[in-house]
Amino acid sequence: MSLQTVETAPAVVTFPVDAPAAVPPASYQAVRFNAMKHGILSRLAVLAHEDHAEFDDLLAALVEEHRPAGMTEQHLIEELAAIIWRKRRVLMAEGARINEGLKSVVNNAKSVATSAAPFQRGLSAENADLQDLMTETPEQIAETQRDAELDLAATRQAAAILYKGGPNAYEKALRALQQDSRDWWQAQVEDEEHPATAEGLAQFIRETLELSCWRAVRDAQYAPAIKAQTLGEGLRAHLLEKLNRYETHLDRKFERTLAMLLKLKQLRGGS
Repeated sequence: MSLQTVETAPAVVTFPVDAPAAVPPASYQAVRFNAMKHGILSRLAVLAHEDHAEFDDLLAALVEEHRPAGMTEQHLIEELAAIIWRKRRVLMAEGARINEGLKSVVNNAKSVATSAAPFQRGLSAENADLQDLMTETPEQIAETQRDAELDLAATRQAAAILYKGGPNAYEKALRALQQDSRDWWQAQVEDEEHPATAEGLAQFIRETLELSCWRAVRDAQYAPAIKAQTLGEGLRAHLLEKLNRYETHLDRKFERTLAMLLKLKQLRGGS
């Protein structure tokens, strides 16, 4: 009986020695949530109108990634979170500046259009809606270009029918026009600007409609350039210079802080 007691004693002693190997270091367990609850920077980094929960999630993710041991590493992680949070503000400020610039630009469509293609004659864009243009996709712009070309082609076809003359030339020319052009012509007749005759329609096409359609084709052709010009003028890069310098400062500060944190982890033998 005494021999069995002596032989089993080491098993009782050695078993609990290996068990804690899978448990994270006690120092990390003790501070993993402290940054969110007691951190000085955590209380000051988020303004009253900002989302505290979003910042807490950011900080928790950094704590989980770096697993600080001690207040110094905890402070550096808080510093990283604060830098990221402030850089977020810079990007928001940049977007607000650009939107403000775009708002002022879209109110002067003619100036933007002529600047987009300064050596192109006949580019008016007087009736252009830059707000609509800025939201159009490349496919929608291409469709507008096709529609403008079809409208011009139909107008010239109607003019050719009237020039040739013959029975029912007036009715045939009207049918050749696009619906918008027919509606415009009908308004001209109702306002007694032109008589509802072949001669009156020919004069309207020659003096007004064809020129309008041609300008629409030109405006549509340069729509991508006008859109790019609007974005360029709205960007007002010179007003973003200070924000860009501040963003660079934050990037460098982040790099230095991260390097300090990694150096501390290395010195204490962490990974």
